[in-house]
Formats: sequence, structure tokens, C-alpha cells
Amino acid sequence: MRYRGTTHKNLDIWKMGIDLVEKIYLITQTYPREEIYGLRSQMRRAAISYPSNIAEGAARSSSAEFLKFLYYSLGSLAELETQIILSQRIGYLKNTELLRFIETLRKKHLNFIKYLKSKQKP
Repeated sequence: MRYRGTTHKNLDIWKMGIDLVEKIYLITQTYPREEIYGLRSQMRRAAISYPSNIAEGAARSSSAEFLKFLYYSLGSLAELETQIILSQRIGYLKNTELLRFIETLRKKHLNFIKYLKSKQKP
């Protein structure tokens, strides 16, 4: 859905999602070979799903549909957060900055949902 001439590419949460995908790809390059089709692949798919769902929802014809896809992307973010925690616990990842980035992104995402809901007609 377009808001006053803007597209998903102008949304901060989409931009941060693209940054997140890049971070995940760089980090998972160091994962063991046996994780190519396991955790590494799952993390990459969840990361890609986040901005992709935002883009798909923004292209829909109603704010209700957009909100539905924003909730899907929020689910992908929670999935990725879980996979990062697992990666830390099994020793593949030491970086805690990534979890802080995700928490910041989640807050922005929830604020955007709140904003969209406030703009809906009762």
C-alpha cells in the first residue's frame, strides 16, 4: 500500500530488514559445513522473509492486508531471534549486538503497526 507517494523502500523497518539480511549472510558464512542445510539455511530464510513480507504487504490494496503481512514479518523476526539464541548456545555465534539490533527493529516495527492501526477507520 502506498502512503502519499511512498513505497516499502522508504520504510525504515524495510531498510533495517535489508541490513539484517546482509548481517545474517555474513555471520552464517562462518558456520560449519554441516549447517549448510540446517541452521544456516533456516536463519537466512527467516531473515529474507522479514523485509519480503513487508514489501509484499505494502503492495497490497488495503491497510488491513498490509497489517496482516506486517504480523507475518514480525513472526519471521521472532523465528530469527530464536535461531540466533540457539547459535549462541551451541557456540556458533558470540555476537550479542545482533540481538540488540533485532530488539530495536522489533520496537520500530510494533510502533509502525500501532501507527497504521491508528489511521484505520473504525
